[in-house]
Amino acid sequence: MGYLGPVNSFSFQALKQVVDHQKVVEFASIPLCIDALLKEKLDFALVPIENSLEGSVHASVDRLYDQKECYVQAEIVLPIYQQLIGYDAKQIKKILSHPQALAQCQKYIEEHFPYAFLEPVQSTTAAVLEIAQRKDKSLAAIAGKQAAKFYQVPILASNIQDNDFNQTRFWILGKKHFDTSRLTTSEQKLTLYITLPKDTPGALHKVLAAFAWRDLNLVKIESRPQKTKLGEYFFIVDLQVNRPHILYQNAIEELEALGCVVQNLGMYPVLHHS
Repeated sequence: MGYLGPVNSFSFQALKQVVDHQKVVEFASIPLCIDALLKEKLDFALVPIENSLEGSVHASVDRLYDQKECYVQAEIVLPIYQQLIGYDAKQIKKILSHPQALAQCQKYIEEHFPYAFLEPVQSTTAAVLEIAQRKDKSLAAIAGKQAAKFYQVPILASNIQDNDFNQTRFWILGKKHFDTSRLTTSEQKLTLYITLPKDTPGALHKVLAAFAWRDLNLVKIESRPQKTKLGEYFFIVDLQVNRPHILYQNAIEELEALGCVVQNLGMYPVLHHS
């Protein structure tokens, strides 16, 4: 299984819930990880898909658009606690981390380090690795406790995320069936990417109605640009699966009859890790 590395990243922590860490391959970026899966260099890949504070991880969402080869096999929800990691809080001039982590700690940074330069890097753990290698007291990283412990860099401030209810959803992706027997959960979701027909008044209302009259619960709807031209979007729809499966299939058929292009990313179990 591939994941956004290095070892001890939040992706690695999520991955440990379902597979042996000796059977995994780390990648420097999310697109590289997904591309390796699509090219069949991997059986499965684990990627972050959404954070409760900062929203969707666009590198994951956009790379999955308009491909029909791999599906969501399972979801893992992991609580995220960010730490300020470095050698001397009084000398910090630059803070390194993944863009999502920097955004999750924006209030803390503005209050304590308003003049620090923020440098985005590929992952939170990569930020700690750079701090450990350079031993520069003017640098700090934002990452998890495991990364600080692994690279033996002191934690200068604990749990600095803007909100204690900070969680990230991770998806296990694959072309083959993934054994989810280790996931002791009854919660299920269905994710669809929906492209509306052009020049059709009320198209989004009709899409929502297809779910509403069947009493299907939407837990998320979000628009993303198709990256074709300005004003063209697709919609990401997550549905709670608690009704007979035939109703979801019928809803998809109704959307297609309306002229929508529906990309079904799969129906999958959800594991909440405490």
